[in-house]
Amino acid sequence: MEPYTALTLQTAEDLAQLNAIAAIKSEKIALELYLNENSLWLIKTWKNGIKTGFRTVYDEGNALMLTKLEQTDTEITVSLSTASGKYSSKIKLVEDALFHYTAAFTPKKDLLFAYWPKDILNFTKDWKLLSTGKIHTQQVGNRSAILNFSLNKPATGSIFYFQNLTSLNPYFEHTKTSGAGLIGAGWPEIGFSIPISAEEPLQKNQTYILSDAYVLVDEQVPKDQLSVCKSYLTNLAAIYQQLPKPETATQDWLKIADNGIKDMEIHPGCWSYQGGHHYLTAYLSDYKTPPEIMVQLAVLLPVMEYLDWKGEASHPIVDRLKDGLEAFYKPELGTIVRWLPTAESNLDYSEEQKKPNVMDAWYLHHPLMNLARLTARGGEKIASKLLMDSIGYAMKVAKTFNYQWPVFYEMDTLNILKAETAEGEGGEKDVPGTYADLMLKLWEITGKKSYLNEAKRSVKHLDNLGFDVFYQANNTTFSAVALLKLYKLTKKQHYLDLSYMCLAGIFNNVQLWDSNYGYGKNFPSFFAIFPLKDAPYTAAYEEQEVYAALCYYYEEAKGVELLPAVKMLIAEFIKYAINRVPYYFAAMLPKEMLATEVKTGEIDPDLWIALEDLRDGWEQAGQVGQEVYGAGVAFGIIPRQYHQIKNEDFLVFAEYPLDSFTKRKQQLNLTIGGEGEADCKLQIIIPTATQYDFKLQLKDGSKQILLEPKSEEAGLITYHLKAKAVVSLTWQKKQQ
Repeated sequence: MEPYTALTLQTAEDLAQLNAIAAIKSEKIALELYLNENSLWLIKTWKNGIKTGFRTVYDEGNALMLTKLEQTDTEITVSLSTASGKYSSKIKLVEDALFHYTAAFTPKKDLLFAYWPKDILNFTKDWKLLSTGKIHTQQVGNRSAILNFSLNKPATGSIFYFQNLTSLNPYFEHTKTSGAGLIGAGWPEIGFSIPISAEEPLQKNQTYILSDAYVLVDEQVPKDQLSVCKSYLTNLAAIYQQLPKPETATQDWLKIADNGIKDMEIHPGCWSYQGGHHYLTAYLSDYKTPPEIMVQLAVLLPVMEYLDWKGEASHPIVDRLKDGLEAFYKPELGTIVRWLPTAESNLDYSEEQKKPNVMDAWYLHHPLMNLARLTARGGEKIASKLLMDSIGYAMKVAKTFNYQWPVFYEMDTLNILKAETAEGEGGEKDVPGTYADLMLKLWEITGKKSYLNEAKRSVKHLDNLGFDVFYQANNTTFSAVALLKLYKLTKKQHYLDLSYMCLAGIFNNVQLWDSNYGYGKNFPSFFAIFPLKDAPYTAAYEEQEVYAALCYYYEEAKGVELLPAVKMLIAEFIKYAINRVPYYFAAMLPKEMLATEVKTGEIDPDLWIALEDLRDGWEQAGQVGQEVYGAGVAFGIIPRQYHQIKNEDFLVFAEYPLDSFTKRKQQLNLTIGGEGEADCKLQIIIPTATQYDFKLQLKDGSKQILLEPKSEEAGLITYHLKAKAVVSLTWQKKQQ
């Protein structure tokens, strides 16, 4: 509990003596509006008399005057004035348990804000400050401005609070402030506060949104972490459907992939040469750091998927990468290792892992998982041998650590070098899930039940981690896939609930707002995911892998009755990811926003290799470097989103995953994925001179409704379709 402020103490005293100036209610919620000298308060009274207050308006001058109040059954609009300017607030009941409020301010003069309090206080039934409760999760950095908490002493209920920071962009832009870290949870003062404008003022006569909050009320207190995570997904989806969302652009991934594979093949900064083999560098022109096996496999697999899609047997990049893989095997350890053994002497010890025989826990499993994917393709003898020769070592490590991995350990002695990510937080908590994913792949390849049993033993150590399961975004998502597979095999609900827990960790680390200020005006950030729970930037490689893993999850879930929220959130993430991640390419960004000082290697602004990092709108991109191992972005997207039509010269592109896709003669029958009221683009791409007549019809009960395109241009026809839409596409070639 934080110390009280004088303002908080005065607020409790004021509210105890005031009468409500307005009230609205639904079947599940009743709200009253109170006005004291400095704040407009919206009060929710719980069944047991406990009260939660939301400060919709605040003014430092302590002289708020009510000038207008209008009310309907579901909405209240309030106008207020002070010496500094005019406020307006609108409170609306959206659904039975969901309400929305906004606050706008128009200053009379250029104005600085010196202080701003948090916007939520809780009280006993006689207006004493309540300082006990459970914070389930809150905003970190630039992630969604969420606060999810329960009032559990006494057991009262739960609140899911979401601040739509996109609305506040003009404030951030004019005051040179950021949307990062604006939610606090120091009892009794919790919630959101706008960043103070200590140097750059608000401009007179300009109207600013200071708050745009959505609040979901639940009369229940969740009984455990799994309940918290399931309700989190459902509540997030409910609010998400109410949010204004940005339009998606059309990206030419076919051209991006073509540029990327050509640049990667010929640019000398992408390659090093060791022991007679070519290896990809991790970062452009970083020749000092030894080659890493994860880097080679993280690019090899999506390139091979892309070549399969194109119908090409191989490529010089594939041949180079395959030729060098065997050299990562260390016979004395009986496993592949992170750093190329013949180049370990080049390690500079500058970071904890840049030492021979030091392993980062997740890092052992990741290349083995990719070797397993290659093995499952068939005909990949080198990958299969490396996998099977190394798996005994991986299982020995798992058992030594009792399926609870530290951060770093010595590969030869298995001595722990770093046990915890931070004091009291434990090791890499999602690694039991990635290990299970690996074991399940081995079970699928070999049919040996011992691998399946290993997977089951490992995931027991994910129980009740809640949001703490999230260590690294891609690995947490692979964990969700493994748990979904276990559910399908066993029909045990607990596995499905654990997969939801992992997904809650993922969606708790996304940015559901657009930081459209500063450099942020040059790239979309809505629905970006952060690679680590405390990472200050989003990263190309982890974004691509989360995208691919969520595609796997969605496909694996066909036939499973998922939470509707999960289907919707995954489909929406995919839609925004494929339209957002092109902006990791330096060529898509203005040169002035590229970092001039780079941690590793260098940046070539014309190269179609992704930057590692995109940051808050006030920070330059690419400060870590140009990430060669993130080159798989385009190659992974094309096979999943671009659908080829046998014997035809056109492609079908869908922003959502498809629930069904069948062809019969000159007709495609499609079911759009997703859930809820969101929509996506379906595009017909004609990359040749062949001309077609197309007809798209929507099935509505027994009727077929002809749909008109939203736009038509040379070689591209675009439709907008709702989630779960069932459509048929027919075509005829035009006579030349």
